[in-house]
Amino acid sequence: MSHVSSTRLIGELTYPEISDCLSESSILCLPIGSFEQHGPHLPLNTDVVLAEELTKRIVSRWGGVLDLWQLPTISLSFAREHEWAPGTISLSIQGVMILLRDLGREIVRALPARNLAVINGHAGNRGILEALAQDLRADFGLNVCILHTAALTDFDADAVIPDIHGGKDETSMMLAIAPHLVRKDLIARLKRPPAREAIWKSVFPRGVTWPWTTDDERITDMGTIGDAQAASAEFGQHIVDYIVHTAGGVLEQLLMNQRFSRRNR
Repeated sequence: MSHVSSTRLIGELTYPEISDCLSESSILCLPIGSFEQHGPHLPLNTDVVLAEELTKRIVSRWGGVLDLWQLPTISLSFAREHEWAPGTISLSIQGVMILLRDLGREIVRALPARNLAVINGHAGNRGILEALAQDLRADFGLNVCILHTAALTDFDADAVIPDIHGGKDETSMMLAIAPHLVRKDLIARLKRPPAREAIWKSVFPRGVTWPWTTDDERITDMGTIGDAQAASAEFGQHIVDYIVHTAGGVLEQLLMNQRFSRRNR
């Protein structure tokens, strides 16, 4: 066998090595982030940093066992709820759809692998990705799963303020993964959003969807929803470890789905 990238990055292989290293049952891991405001204390590329690093750690932990390979990161996605803030760059729904459908087509043309695990670092992508997963399966024959990293953590329904954006979870993960990018001195300026009930009604209402934005002072403070002051690197490492551990079972299920599909062809 030819040289195998120690990092399992597709981009580090040469073209003759693709057929040696990858097979139909290999799993391609695609990190998707976003370029958007995360309050005054976290950088615009927070979701990119988290998606890429989580993918790297998932591939490092499970790559040899489940034959994982990391694709280049998609850094721009759907972030219109943050468009009010300077620096936020959002694709349109149509732009995300065209990008990912073209990518799905190219994966099938260029690579033997037929399993795709999307590591989604931006919660605002969820609706689009869920719909596109059906397209990628039906139109291109890809066996797909999407790991929504924010939703993989234990959700505390009793939290004083729901942790949605730039709060305890994201700030903690950044403190664990990229502490040099966190403006720690600005965290103390953040206040908790004023009304827990308003957040639940806007973001998590049962049976209703609202196009909420992070400049709505009823639910946010300086673009954040959550309690960043409660963040710590230790808690962030706990979240990261939990996501990496949980991903193993998800990826095993993805391979089981592929085997089931083969038997029923």
